[in-house]
Amino acid sequence: MPQAGHLDKVRVIDSRGTLPEVSIVEGAGWAKAVIWPGNGARYRTFQVINLEAGSSTRSLDHRTDSVYYVMRGAGVVEDVKGKTGEAIVEGSMIHIDAGDQYRIRASETGLELLGGPCPADESWYSGETAN
Repeated sequence: MPQAGHLDKVRVIDSRGTLPEVSIVEGAGWAKAVIWPGNGARYRTFQVINLEAGSSTRSLDHRTDSVYYVMRGAGVVEDVKGKTGEAIVEGSMIHIDAGDQYRIRASETGLELLGGPCPADESWYSGETAN
């Protein structure tokens, strides 16, 4: 990362505008890129992910860590390989280590998250599978 004072520019992104969809949801819901390489992000990404009751992300894994914040609802973050899960609720923070295979599943209340891989998983923006 650059030293303080060496950033190219500072931008404010209006998340109320048209945002590109990210194809990571299975079932009812959606995911949209807010901060991503397409609008100049180099070191961090943020997606808003909305999962309706019982829906989930597809199985995901990345070469880098991922972080998510639960804005609304409840669900489970699943370790796909270990076949285990951890309950998440509004206010939870989730950290996924690089290389871990995971899925985030909504409970009957639905689930809204903010976050993603850091830095970007370019495959999210090209329609390919994660990695």
